[in-house]
Amino acid sequence: MDPVRIAMLGGGFVAEFYMQGLADVSHKDVVVVASRNEDTARQLAQRWNIPESSDSLDKTIARDDIDLYVIALPNFLHRDVAVALARAGRNQVCTKPLARNAGEAREMLDAVREAGVMHGYAETEVFAPAVVRAEQLVRSGAIGKVLWVRSRESHFGPHAQWFWDPELTGGGALMDMGCHCIEAARYFFGKDVRPLEVFSWSDTLFHDTKSDDNALAIVRFENGGIAHAEVSWTSRGGLDLRNEVHGTEGAVFMDLTRSTPIEAFTAAPSGYVVEKADSDQGWVKPVPEEAIVYGYQAELKHFVDCLRNGTTPRETYEDGYIVNVIIDAAYRSSKNRHWEPIDL
Repeated sequence: MDPVRIAMLGGGFVAEFYMQGLADVSHKDVVVVASRNEDTARQLAQRWNIPESSDSLDKTIARDDIDLYVIALPNFLHRDVAVALARAGRNQVCTKPLARNAGEAREMLDAVREAGVMHGYAETEVFAPAVVRAEQLVRSGAIGKVLWVRSRESHFGPHAQWFWDPELTGGGALMDMGCHCIEAARYFFGKDVRPLEVFSWSDTLFHDTKSDDNALAIVRFENGGIAHAEVSWTSRGGLDLRNEVHGTEGAVFMDLTRSTPIEAFTAAPSGYVVEKADSDQGWVKPVPEEAIVYGYQAELKHFVDCLRNGTTPRETYEDGYIVNVIIDAAYRSSKNRHWEPIDL
């Protein structure tokens, strides 16, 4: 079969990780990168030998020689771009969170359903090799019935300046990283297990932002299980990704970024260590092949394979919509200090 021809929409931080992931995916060609900023598009194209770059999203969407569009754009552009792609009959994958709120996410879901195009929700957490292997243990019955899932994601704040503005993002740390934790819980409990209600706390403890920079959320599922999500933009030491799954017969623990196979002490600067590292000196724990460890490679291979084989991705806009519904309810709970129902 001919390679899947891909357009990368966006040229920033997540687009770079997507290109790292796609480097190990066969039967694909990234033929164009489009960004609102001409320099950003051109620089990403040069780094990855992408033959074309463009500063026009509209012209790129209008092309008829692209098989799959990857939305690696800021949150406030997701809805409009996804709907435009759907109306043009374009297959698409969107980075997390799907949208700034459940209303926007629903518009995206309705648009792709009406158009009958493939849609993939690029939630890396549930494609990370360690998380996938842990889920296989859970599904095998190794730890019995799942009772409690705890997920943590933290670092010292996002890269892009726009991400500090809740009007542009839809929220703060809870929106930025809570989406990972929530979908990890759904993955371990099973997507057929319905989330019923959420209790949440969020606040701004340090950064000069109108967004929350720390949050905790508890999601109760219909089988009695509990998901516990903790996220922070005030955590030093680089990206911290951890999951625990506790069952009636055992438990599974995942530590993607701190239990690395490399540990070094450096008196001189060591260069890049890990995403959002505070320092490259002293005791450092580099993460080898971050795009693989975090799940970028596996998710993009999955989406390319789904398009080639005509199959439905295991993460779609429906999953992204459900996550947005839960996050909206969590923010309401943070304000009123009550358990909030999750209305799907």
